[in-house]
Amino acid sequence: MTADRLPLDAAAIQAESGDRWRVEVVAETGSTNADLAARAQAGEKVAGVALFTEDQIAGRGRQGRAWSAVPRSQILVSVGVDATDVPSETWGLLSLAAGVAVVEAIAEVAGVQAALKWPNDVLVGTGKLAGILAEVAAPGGGSPVIVVGIGLNVSLAADELPDPVAVSLLSLGVAQPDRQRLAVALLNRLQARIAEWRAGGNVELLAVYRDHSSTLGQSVRAELPGGREVVGQATDIDVNGSLVINSADGVVAVSAGDVVHLRPSTT
Repeated sequence: MTADRLPLDAAAIQAESGDRWRVEVVAETGSTNADLAARAQAGEKVAGVALFTEDQIAGRGRQGRAWSAVPRSQILVSVGVDATDVPSETWGLLSLAAGVAVVEAIAEVAGVQAALKWPNDVLVGTGKLAGILAEVAAPGGGSPVIVVGIGLNVSLAADELPDPVAVSLLSLGVAQPDRQRLAVALLNRLQARIAEWRAGGNVELLAVYRDHSSTLGQSVRAELPGGREVVGQATDIDVNGSLVINSADGVVAVSAGDVVHLRPSTT
């Protein structure tokens, strides 16, 4: 077994992330997001839990798309985030904050400069390196919790990548991508960006997100439910995390929950 396929050490990750997270690592599960959401629905306090898995056999992206790969070749983690006292209209910014944290952790550990495709993809060039999925899990009568799932391709070889647009740190030329260091850096960066979001520091967060965005300034086609679409130039991310598009019909803000696909437009 090569070093990049060693198991994650939960105790070591916990020691380096302190008491900010409750770190758990499981060998296999269907979906870490689904697991944390179910635990929240059962009344467990999952805020602050960071649930990693070595193999995810029923992982999901946006719109129910599959997300899976070779065991121990990715960072697959879901974290529970307490949304109490955070205005619900800003909850959509949490996935953007997570995207910033992923980009920062990758740069810190692997020296790879990645970009953010709105709303939830982390890209290097045109290749997808990571994806993010945020879902509200509101236990009955309890505090609102948002579960944020992250899948980051680490040591997948070119012939192991799940689809033609995917890339991994290994395929990008990082010879010995270290999942353990990535896991620690990611939790530390998440903690900082989530604290910023909870404190209402969204002007600063959005400024950093815009700096990393590969979407702004591009001609895009936002495909919406029912076959509708908005075509135009992506000009901004608004205070709620929606993408602002200057279209032929005027300026339109589309939210992540409403977009089925966001594609480049040649028209």
